[in-house]
Amino acid sequence: MNVLRPLTSSPRELSPSYDPWDPITSLRKHGRHVLTSVEFTVTNLCNMRCEHCAVGDSLTSKEGDMLPLKNMLDRLEEVEHLETISITGGEPMFRAGTVDNIIVPLLKYAKERGIRSQINSNLTMPYSRYEKLLPYLDVMHISFNYVNGDDFHEVGFANSGHAVAKEAAYRLYNTMIENSRQLSEDGMLISAETMINYRTHTKLPEIHKLILDMGAKRHEVHPMYNSSFASALPVLSLNEMRTAIHSLLDQRDPEVWMLFGTLPFFACSFLEEDQKLLSRMRAEKNVTLRNDPDGRNRVNVNMFTGDVFVTDFADIAAFGNIDNQKLDDIFIDWQTKHPLNQKVNCYCDAAGCCGPNLLVADMYYPEVDFKTRKAINL
Repeated sequence: MNVLRPLTSSPRELSPSYDPWDPITSLRKHGRHVLTSVEFTVTNLCNMRCEHCAVGDSLTSKEGDMLPLKNMLDRLEEVEHLETISITGGEPMFRAGTVDNIIVPLLKYAKERGIRSQINSNLTMPYSRYEKLLPYLDVMHISFNYVNGDDFHEVGFANSGHAVAKEAAYRLYNTMIENSRQLSEDGMLISAETMINYRTHTKLPEIHKLILDMGAKRHEVHPMYNSSFASALPVLSLNEMRTAIHSLLDQRDPEVWMLFGTLPFFACSFLEEDQKLLSRMRAEKNVTLRNDPDGRNRVNVNMFTGDVFVTDFADIAAFGNIDNQKLDDIFIDWQTKHPLNQKVNCYCDAAGCCGPNLLVADMYYPEVDFKTRKAINL
Protein backbone atom coordinates (compact mmCIF):
# COMPACT_ATOMS: atom_id res chain seq x y z
CA MET A 1 0.00 0.00 0.00
CA ASN A 2 1.55 3.30 -1.07
CA VAL A 3 1.24 5.99 1.56
CA LEU A 4 -0.01 9.26 0.08
CA ARG A 5 1.35 12.60 1.23
CA PRO A 6 -0.97 14.75 3.36
CA LEU A 7 -3.12 17.17 1.38
CA THR A 8 -1.88 20.04 3.55
CA SER A 9 0.74 20.33 6.24
CA SER A 10 -1.68 22.25 8.47
CA PRO A 11 -5.35 21.58 7.65
CA ARG A 12 -7.54 24.64 7.35
CA GLU A 13 -9.81 25.29 10.32
CA LEU A 14 -13.43 24.22 9.91
CA SER A 15 -15.64 27.30 9.84
CA PRO A 16 -18.65 28.84 8.08
CA SER A 17 -16.27 29.74 5.26
CA TYR A 18 -14.80 26.23 5.01
CA ASP A 19 -16.92 23.09 5.05
CA PRO A 20 -15.14 20.31 3.13
CA TRP A 21 -18.20 18.02 3.32
CA ASP A 22 -20.14 20.40 1.04
CA PRO A 23 -19.87 19.12 -2.55
CA ILE A 24 -19.99 22.64 -3.95
CA THR A 25 -16.36 23.09 -2.90
CA SER A 26 -15.00 20.15 -4.85
CA LEU A 27 -17.37 20.79 -7.78
CA ARG A 28 -15.98 24.28 -8.24
CA LYS A 29 -12.43 23.05 -7.79
CA HIS A 30 -12.60 20.16 -10.27
CA GLY A 31 -15.37 21.35 -12.61
CA ARG A 32 -17.38 18.20 -11.91
CA HIS A 33 -18.47 16.05 -9.00
CA VAL A 34 -15.62 13.85 -7.78
CA LEU A 35 -15.38 11.51 -4.82
CA THR A 36 -13.90 13.48 -1.91
CA SER A 37 -15.75 11.90 1.02
CA VAL A 38 -16.23 8.31 2.17
CA GLU A 39 -18.56 7.23 4.95
CA PHE A 40 -18.31 3.90 6.77
CA THR A 41 -21.05 1.92 8.47
CA VAL A 42 -19.11 0.17 11.24
CA THR A 43 -21.99 -1.37 13.19
CA ASN A 44 -25.68 -2.24 13.01
CA LEU A 45 -25.97 -2.26 16.80
CA CYS A 46 -27.47 0.56 18.85
CA ASN A 47 -28.72 1.02 22.41
CA MET A 48 -31.55 3.27 21.19
CA ARG A 49 -34.39 2.99 18.69
CA CYS A 50 -35.23 6.58 17.73
CA GLU A 51 -38.50 7.08 15.90
CA HIS A 52 -36.81 9.17 13.18
CA CYS A 53 -33.78 6.91 12.62
CA ALA A 54 -32.79 6.88 8.95
CA VAL A 55 -31.22 3.40 9.25
CA GLY A 56 -33.58 1.92 11.82
CA ASP A 57 -34.69 -0.94 9.61
CA SER A 58 -31.12 -2.23 9.38
CA LEU A 59 -30.44 -2.27 13.15
CA THR A 60 -29.86 -5.71 14.68
CA SER A 61 -29.28 -7.30 18.08
CA LYS A 62 -26.12 -9.07 16.90
CA GLU A 63 -23.90 -8.92 13.87
CA GLY A 64 -21.26 -10.91 12.08
CA ASP A 65 -17.59 -10.31 11.44
CA MET A 66 -16.33 -7.16 9.81
CA LEU A 67 -14.11 -7.15 6.75
CA PRO A 68 -10.39 -6.75 7.44
CA LEU A 69 -9.58 -3.10 8.05
CA LYS A 70 -6.66 -3.34 5.62
CA ASN A 71 -9.12 -3.94 2.78
CA MET A 72 -10.76 -0.60 3.50
CA LEU A 73 -7.52 1.28 3.97
CA ASP A 74 -6.22 -0.07 0.66
CA ARG A 75 -9.34 1.23 -1.10
CA LEU A 76 -9.00 4.64 0.60
CA GLU A 77 -5.44 4.91 -0.67
CA GLU A 78 -6.81 4.68 -4.22
CA VAL A 79 -9.24 7.63 -3.80
CA GLU A 80 -7.42 10.41 -5.61
CA HIS A 81 -9.20 13.45 -4.16
CA LEU A 82 -10.16 12.21 -0.69
CA GLU A 83 -10.76 15.09 1.76
CA THR A 84 -13.11 13.74 4.46
CA ILE A 85 -14.26 10.53 6.09
CA SER A 86 -17.33 9.91 8.26
CA ILE A 87 -18.09 7.01 10.59
CA THR A 88 -21.64 5.95 11.33
CA GLY A 89 -23.83 3.03 12.39
CA GLY A 90 -25.93 2.10 14.40
CA GLU A 91 -24.03 3.52 17.33
CA PRO A 92 -20.34 3.39 16.32
CA MET A 93 -19.16 3.56 19.94
CA PHE A 94 -21.42 0.71 21.11
CA ARG A 95 -18.57 -1.81 21.39
CA ALA A 96 -15.21 -0.96 22.93
CA GLY A 97 -13.57 -3.37 20.48
CA THR A 98 -14.95 -1.46 17.49
CA VAL A 99 -13.52 1.75 18.92
CA ASP A 100 -10.06 0.27 19.47
CA ASN A 101 -9.74 -1.92 16.39
CA ILE A 102 -11.64 0.00 13.69
CA ILE A 103 -12.50 3.59 14.60
CA VAL A 104 -9.21 4.75 16.13
CA PRO A 105 -7.12 3.25 13.28
CA LEU A 106 -9.39 4.91 10.69
CA LEU A 107 -9.06 8.25 12.45
CA LYS A 108 -5.29 7.84 12.73
CA TYR A 109 -5.15 7.17 9.00
CA ALA A 110 -7.19 10.30 8.31
CA LYS A 111 -4.97 12.40 10.55
CA GLU A 112 -1.79 11.12 8.92
CA ARG A 113 -3.16 11.74 5.43
CA GLY A 114 -4.34 15.24 6.32
CA ILE A 115 -8.06 14.65 5.77
CA ARG A 116 -11.00 15.61 8.00
CA SER A 117 -13.04 13.14 10.05
CA GLN A 118 -16.47 12.94 11.64
CA ILE A 119 -18.32 10.41 13.79
CA ASN A 120 -22.08 10.17 14.27
CA SER A 121 -22.83 9.14 17.87
CA ASN A 122 -25.60 9.48 20.44
CA LEU A 123 -22.91 10.24 23.08
CA THR A 124 -24.45 7.88 25.65
CA MET A 125 -21.48 5.51 25.91
CA PRO A 126 -18.79 5.70 28.63
CA TYR A 127 -16.62 8.81 28.37
CA SER A 128 -13.45 6.70 28.24
CA ARG A 129 -14.39 5.53 24.73
CA TYR A 130 -14.78 9.07 23.42
CA GLU A 131 -11.61 10.22 25.15
CA LYS A 132 -9.59 7.95 22.86
CA LEU A 133 -10.74 10.00 19.86
CA LEU A 134 -9.55 13.38 21.14
CA PRO A 135 -6.15 13.35 19.39
CA TYR A 136 -7.65 12.50 15.99
CA LEU A 137 -11.31 13.43 15.49
CA ASP A 138 -12.40 16.70 13.87
CA VAL A 139 -16.19 16.60 14.37
CA MET A 140 -18.39 14.74 16.85
CA HIS A 141 -21.83 14.81 15.25
CA ILE A 142 -24.80 14.13 17.54
CA SER A 143 -28.55 14.19 17.10
CA PHE A 144 -30.43 16.41 19.55
CA ASN A 145 -34.20 16.83 19.19
CA TYR A 146 -35.31 17.28 22.79
CA VAL A 147 -36.23 19.91 25.35
CA ASN A 148 -36.04 17.53 28.34
CA GLY A 149 -35.57 13.92 29.42
CA ASP A 150 -39.19 13.10 28.73
CA ASP A 151 -38.71 14.01 25.06
CA PHE A 152 -35.57 11.88 24.95
CA HIS A 153 -37.43 8.92 26.46
CA GLU A 154 -40.36 9.20 24.08
CA VAL A 155 -38.39 9.84 20.90
CA GLY A 156 -35.29 7.78 21.58
CA PHE A 157 -37.02 4.49 22.37
CA ALA A 158 -40.18 4.77 20.26
CA ASN A 159 -39.25 1.68 18.21
CA SER A 160 -37.75 -0.47 20.98
CA GLY A 161 -40.57 -3.00 20.87
CA HIS A 162 -40.62 -3.14 24.66
CA ALA A 163 -41.04 -0.75 27.57
CA VAL A 164 -37.98 1.26 28.55
CA ALA A 165 -37.96 2.65 32.08
CA LYS A 166 -37.99 6.43 32.21
CA GLU A 167 -35.22 6.36 34.82
CA ALA A 168 -32.95 4.43 32.44
CA ALA A 169 -33.66 6.91 29.64
CA TYR A 170 -32.92 9.85 31.94
CA ARG A 171 -29.54 8.35 32.85
CA LEU A 172 -28.61 8.15 29.18
CA TYR A 173 -29.91 11.67 28.57
CA ASN A 174 -27.75 13.05 31.37
CA THR A 175 -24.74 11.04 30.16
CA MET A 176 -25.14 12.52 26.68
CA ILE A 177 -25.21 16.07 28.04
CA GLU A 178 -22.25 15.57 30.35
CA ASN A 179 -20.20 13.82 27.66
CA SER A 180 -20.90 16.70 25.28
CA ARG A 181 -19.83 19.30 27.80
CA GLN A 182 -16.68 17.41 28.79
CA LEU A 183 -15.61 16.67 25.21
CA SER A 184 -16.14 20.29 24.26
CA GLU A 185 -14.05 21.43 27.22
CA ASP A 186 -11.36 18.97 26.14
CA GLY A 187 -11.22 20.56 22.68
CA MET A 188 -13.54 18.46 20.51
CA LEU A 189 -15.89 20.20 18.08
CA ILE A 190 -19.43 19.10 18.95
CA SER A 191 -21.90 19.57 16.12
CA ALA A 192 -25.46 18.92 17.26
CA GLU A 193 -28.10 18.25 14.61
CA THR A 194 -31.78 18.96 15.10
CA MET A 195 -34.33 17.56 12.69
CA ILE A 196 -37.20 19.82 11.68
CA ASN A 197 -40.18 17.52 12.15
CA TYR A 198 -43.66 17.37 13.59
CA ARG A 199 -42.27 17.27 17.14
CA THR A 200 -39.59 19.93 16.95
CA HIS A 201 -40.76 22.60 14.51
CA THR A 202 -42.29 24.80 17.25
CA LYS A 203 -39.45 24.14 19.73
CA LEU A 204 -36.32 24.96 17.70
CA PRO A 205 -35.29 28.09 19.65
CA GLU A 206 -35.54 26.20 22.96
CA ILE A 207 -33.58 23.26 21.56
CA HIS A 208 -30.96 25.70 20.23
CA LYS A 209 -30.39 27.12 23.71
CA LEU A 210 -29.97 23.65 25.22
CA ILE A 211 -27.48 22.72 22.52
CA LEU A 212 -25.35 25.73 23.35
CA ASP A 213 -25.57 24.85 27.05
CA MET A 214 -24.10 21.45 26.14
CA GLY A 215 -21.01 23.11 24.70
CA ALA A 216 -21.78 22.52 21.02
CA LYS A 217 -19.95 24.90 18.67
CA ARG A 218 -22.19 24.19 15.68
CA HIS A 219 -25.93 23.66 15.41
CA GLU A 220 -27.01 21.70 12.34
CA VAL A 221 -30.62 21.84 11.21
CA HIS A 222 -32.00 19.34 8.71
CA PRO A 223 -35.58 18.49 7.75
CA MET A 224 -36.74 14.97 8.55
CA TYR A 225 -37.47 12.94 5.45
CA ASN A 226 -39.51 9.78 5.11
CA SER A 227 -36.84 7.10 5.27
CA SER A 228 -36.74 3.89 7.33
CA PHE A 229 -38.33 4.37 10.80
CA ALA A 230 -39.45 7.88 9.79
CA SER A 231 -41.38 6.72 6.74
CA ALA A 232 -44.71 6.54 8.63
CA LEU A 233 -44.32 9.78 10.61
CA PRO A 234 -46.27 12.97 9.80
CA VAL A 235 -44.68 15.18 7.15
CA LEU A 236 -44.40 18.93 7.64
CA SER A 237 -45.72 21.26 4.98
CA LEU A 238 -43.24 23.59 3.32
CA ASN A 239 -44.99 26.53 4.99
CA GLU A 240 -44.56 24.97 8.45
CA MET A 241 -40.88 24.43 7.70
CA ARG A 242 -40.38 28.03 6.57
CA THR A 243 -42.08 29.32 9.70
CA ALA A 244 -39.90 27.11 11.91
CA ILE A 245 -36.68 28.34 10.28
CA HIS A 246 -37.66 31.99 10.57
CA SER A 247 -38.49 31.49 14.25
CA LEU A 248 -35.13 29.86 14.88
CA LEU A 249 -33.26 32.63 13.07
CA ASP A 250 -35.15 35.23 15.10
CA GLN A 251 -33.97 33.77 18.40
CA ARG A 252 -30.63 32.06 17.75
CA ASP A 253 -27.21 33.12 18.98
CA PRO A 254 -25.64 34.81 15.92
CA GLU A 255 -22.12 34.05 17.18
CA VAL A 256 -22.67 30.30 16.77
CA TRP A 257 -22.26 28.53 13.43
CA MET A 258 -25.65 27.33 12.22
CA LEU A 259 -25.52 24.86 9.35
CA PHE A 260 -28.70 24.09 7.42
CA GLY A 261 -28.67 21.01 5.20
CA THR A 262 -30.93 19.31 2.64
CA LEU A 263 -33.50 22.13 2.79
CA PRO A 264 -36.36 21.86 0.28
CA PHE A 265 -36.00 25.51 -0.77
CA PHE A 266 -34.12 26.54 -3.88
CA ALA A 267 -33.03 29.74 -5.60
CA CYS A 268 -34.92 28.63 -8.72
CA SER A 269 -38.25 28.69 -6.87
CA PHE A 270 -40.97 30.98 -8.21
CA LEU A 271 -42.44 31.41 -4.73
CA GLU A 272 -41.82 34.77 -3.07
CA GLU A 273 -41.76 33.16 0.39
CA ASP A 274 -38.92 30.85 -0.69
CA GLN A 275 -36.92 33.75 -2.07
CA LYS A 276 -37.49 35.76 1.11
CA LEU A 277 -36.25 32.90 3.30
CA LEU A 278 -33.18 32.19 1.18
CA SER A 279 -32.26 35.88 1.00
CA ARG A 280 -32.43 36.10 4.77
CA MET A 281 -30.30 33.00 5.27
CA ARG A 282 -27.64 34.27 2.85
CA ALA A 283 -27.46 37.55 4.79
CA GLU A 284 -27.40 36.06 8.30
CA LYS A 285 -24.11 35.98 10.20
CA ASN A 286 -22.59 32.49 10.65
CA VAL A 287 -25.37 30.74 8.72
CA THR A 288 -24.45 28.28 5.98
CA LEU A 289 -26.49 26.08 3.64
CA ARG A 290 -24.80 22.75 2.94
CA ASN A 291 -25.58 20.84 -0.22
CA ASP A 292 -26.20 17.15 0.39
CA PRO A 293 -22.91 15.21 0.05
CA ASP A 294 -24.60 11.84 -0.63
CA GLY A 295 -24.13 10.93 -4.26
CA ARG A 296 -22.49 14.28 -5.04
CA ASN A 297 -19.08 13.78 -3.44
CA ARG A 298 -19.71 10.96 -0.95
CA VAL A 299 -20.47 7.25 -0.87
CA ASN A 300 -21.14 4.93 2.07
CA VAL A 301 -19.30 1.62 2.52
CA ASN A 302 -20.76 -1.18 4.60
CA MET A 303 -17.80 -2.55 6.54
CA PHE A 304 -19.39 -6.01 6.87
CA THR A 305 -20.28 -6.72 3.25
CA GLY A 306 -18.14 -4.23 1.33
CA ASP A 307 -21.25 -2.98 -0.46
CA VAL A 308 -21.18 0.64 -1.59
CA PHE A 309 -24.24 2.86 -1.35
CA VAL A 310 -24.94 6.39 -2.47
CA THR A 311 -26.23 7.08 1.05
CA ASP A 312 -26.24 5.42 4.45
CA PHE A 313 -30.02 4.94 4.07
CA ALA A 314 -31.28 1.65 2.69
CA ASP A 315 -33.67 3.20 0.14
CA ILE A 316 -31.30 2.82 -2.82
CA ALA A 317 -29.71 -0.54 -3.53
CA ALA A 318 -25.95 -1.01 -3.42
CA PHE A 319 -24.24 -0.23 -6.73
CA GLY A 320 -20.79 -1.66 -6.17
CA ASN A 321 -18.50 -3.55 -3.81
CA ILE A 322 -14.96 -2.80 -2.64
CA ASP A 323 -14.02 -6.46 -3.10
CA ASN A 324 -13.61 -6.02 -6.84
CA GLN A 325 -13.95 -2.30 -7.59
CA LYS A 326 -12.16 0.93 -6.81
CA LEU A 327 -14.25 3.54 -5.04
CA ASP A 328 -13.48 6.18 -7.67
CA ASP A 329 -14.71 3.79 -10.40
CA ILE A 330 -17.90 3.00 -8.50
CA PHE A 331 -18.56 6.69 -8.03
CA ILE A 332 -18.04 7.46 -11.72
CA ASP A 333 -20.52 4.72 -12.63
CA TRP A 334 -23.09 6.29 -10.28
CA GLN A 335 -22.48 9.74 -11.72
CA THR A 336 -22.60 8.75 -15.39
CA LYS A 337 -24.80 5.67 -15.65
CA HIS A 338 -27.22 5.30 -12.74
CA PRO A 339 -30.75 6.41 -13.79
CA LEU A 340 -31.62 7.78 -10.34
CA ASN A 341 -28.67 10.15 -10.41
CA GLN A 342 -29.76 11.50 -13.77
CA LYS A 343 -32.96 12.80 -12.12
CA VAL A 344 -31.23 15.19 -9.72
CA ASN A 345 -27.74 15.95 -11.01
CA CYS A 346 -28.40 19.64 -11.69
CA TYR A 347 -26.09 22.44 -10.59
CA CYS A 348 -26.35 26.23 -10.39
CA ASP A 349 -23.05 27.97 -9.76
CA ALA A 350 -24.64 31.39 -9.27
CA ALA A 351 -26.74 30.05 -6.38
CA GLY A 352 -24.06 27.70 -5.06
CA CYS A 353 -26.67 24.95 -5.37
CA CYS A 354 -26.31 21.28 -6.29
CA GLY A 355 -30.07 20.73 -6.49
CA PRO A 356 -32.33 18.50 -4.41
CA ASN A 357 -31.39 15.05 -3.21
CA LEU A 358 -33.66 12.16 -4.11
CA LEU A 359 -35.62 12.27 -0.85
CA VAL A 360 -36.38 15.98 -1.24
CA ALA A 361 -37.33 15.62 -4.88
CA ASP A 362 -39.65 12.66 -4.24
CA MET A 363 -41.33 14.19 -1.17
CA TYR A 364 -41.95 17.76 -2.28
CA TYR A 365 -41.22 18.05 -6.00
CA PRO A 366 -42.11 14.77 -7.74
CA GLU A 367 -43.19 16.52 -10.95
CA VAL A 368 -40.45 19.17 -11.16
CA ASP A 369 -37.51 18.92 -13.55
CA PHE A 370 -34.90 21.01 -11.78
CA LYS A 371 -32.57 20.82 -14.77
CA THR A 372 -34.88 23.20 -16.64
CA ARG A 373 -34.91 25.89 -13.91
CA LYS A 374 -32.60 28.79 -13.12
CA ALA A 375 -32.02 30.98 -10.07
CA ILE A 376 -34.54 33.80 -9.78
CA ASN A 377 -33.00 36.16 -7.21
CA LEU A 378 -29.50 36.22 -5.72
